[in-house]
Amino acid sequence: MIALVSINDTINWVMAAVERIFETLDTIPDIRERKAPIRVKRVEGYVKMEHVQFAYEPGELVLDDINLEAGPGKVTALVGPSGSGKTTLVHLIPRFYDPTSGVIRIDGHDLRDLSLTSLRRNIGMVLQESFLFMGTLRENIKYGRPEATDDEVVQAAIAANAHDFITEFPEAYETRAGERGARLSGGQRQRIAIARALLCNPRILILDEATSDLDSESEALIQEALQYLMKGRTTFVIAHRLSTVMNADEILVLDHGKIVERGTHGELAAAGGLYSELCEIQFRRAVRKMEEHEAKANSPQ
Repeated sequence: MIALVSINDTINWVMAAVERIFETLDTIPDIRERKAPIRVKRVEGYVKMEHVQFAYEPGELVLDDINLEAGPGKVTALVGPSGSGKTTLVHLIPRFYDPTSGVIRIDGHDLRDLSLTSLRRNIGMVLQESFLFMGTLRENIKYGRPEATDDEVVQAAIAANAHDFITEFPEAYETRAGERGARLSGGQRQRIAIARALLCNPRILILDEATSDLDSESEALIQEALQYLMKGRTTFVIAHRLSTVMNADEILVLDHGKIVERGTHGELAAAGGLYSELCEIQFRRAVRKMEEHEAKANSPQ
């Protein structure tokens, strides 16, 4: 009798879970393809935004009149205060959201005319918190391209400066990453994410705070890997550290959802605008840290 009561409780719990799962599966997504979308195998990577506006809530614009152009081999950096719309802007490119007004084109095609699968297959993203699965490191690298050979996985890991630390594990590429990559450090997780992006070989690359909150050694290794990853691709970089974006071909400064400045680092630093203020703030912060470090080093033990 006790066993039957326990089974009944389990069945009720499972039924409730199943109902929630089917509710999720039956949800109609906001972003839908056209009945006969254009399927592109490989894009060149020319991105153009024309008078783009976006709002999560009606009447509350997060992006206002965004105009930009980017192409293969060009690095476009997005900087600005927190909440200025940088991440929202790059999330429009893989069509996580549709603009409220305006149009976004890739190779001349309106994003809304392309199939979501073919669009997103050409876009790689390396985020501040890269998601790793519980599987092996090999499986995590192959996630975006399961048909890749073992040699291709190794080459991607070498290019991402990940091969050395992977081979230090007793099981090498068969090492299990743990829940959300718990067995790896932050820098190691980022290098696995970069290897994954390299293996997919995307034409458009989005880097959202990919080197933040890392120690200097890890950041240097990741910056080296990113330089290799960005070659020949259309790259969008979001970073709070201005040292990360100084070499970008074009820097867009966003404030309250608008592009308020654009140009190279040298041009913007000398313009006396918001970018110049951000440079000064970060310079003062760096000086203060150096002074604290020197004071700590010179203090009597």
